[in-house]
Amino acid sequence: MTDKPLAPAVVAQAHERIAPFINQTPLFRSTLLNHWLGHEFVFKVEGFQKVGAFKVRGALNALLSLQEQGNLPDSVVAFSSGNHAQAAAYAARQVGVPATILLPADASRVKRQATAGYGAKVLVTGSRAEAEVKTTELQEQGAYLLHPYDNDWVLAGQGTAAYEALNAGLRPDAIFATCGGGGWLSGTYLATQLLAPGTPVYGAEPLQANDATQSYRSGDIIRFTNSPDTIADGARTLCVSPRTFQYLKRLAGFYEIEEQEIIYWTQWLTHLIKTPVEPTSAVAMAGACAWAKSQPEPRRVLVMLSGGNIAPQTYETIWAQDLLSVTPDRHIADEPI
Repeated sequence: MTDKPLAPAVVAQAHERIAPFINQTPLFRSTLLNHWLGHEFVFKVEGFQKVGAFKVRGALNALLSLQEQGNLPDSVVAFSSGNHAQAAAYAARQVGVPATILLPADASRVKRQATAGYGAKVLVTGSRAEAEVKTTELQEQGAYLLHPYDNDWVLAGQGTAAYEALNAGLRPDAIFATCGGGGWLSGTYLATQLLAPGTPVYGAEPLQANDATQSYRSGDIIRFTNSPDTIADGARTLCVSPRTFQYLKRLAGFYEIEEQEIIYWTQWLTHLIKTPVEPTSAVAMAGACAWAKSQPEPRRVLVMLSGGNIAPQTYETIWAQDLLSVTPDRHIADEPI
């Protein structure tokens, strides 16, 4: 692996490699939502994926690639705020390699238990930064670091979700995905370059976790000292990597989303498409809605919904206030929540 840009074809190769191990997730639409907003929103729903999130695509592609080369490691180590933890544990089990996963104390208990359920050894640290340091120590002792996004195989695997949607013939006017460390967006960008070049890809990020947006604007990577305080736990990364930033710089733009807006769309997407939607997924929808609102004519938008794993305490926060009384058509008309 190198830091040089990948050829988009690696996403197709990744999909062929991991296809026997994953679910080809569905595309959902809501006729009512499209009527209200005057645009067509198409959702790639990764909540139906193995481990309930897109992350397994990248983890499997990395370990299966090593297996193809005859270079499977003796052990795997990874750090995560939740979904990558489960993905790394699941992928390691598929290839028969033991995994140790470092989780910060604020990671979802449900995701922690699920990670252990896939057979991984789970170590809890005080913070995300501590988890990253401990991971490095284990890597230096010989474990293979299965990084959540700073890995070419991982980001190629993450791109297979958008690849499936576009390979099915969908031709959107824009594509939106949430940014954490940038692997999801980088892979989505590569898949788009392969199958629908010219289609703009946008990132969306919680305003309270906007390191990628700041980096995009400044041209230099901005790093947080501590994990951002956002309900979108998949976006609590400290920074993007040089590997992903080279793709993020090529995006059409970024949207910053306030916490109440994230909660609003988490509630409404769950209600409209009748399946659990993580707040991290709702960030992408909020960005897509903001973009569509500025368009002079009806558009088709592909919204990448990253997963559907929600901890009980997060669920309580989401539904502490009923926001379904303000329908999306009234919401985008700036009626107060």
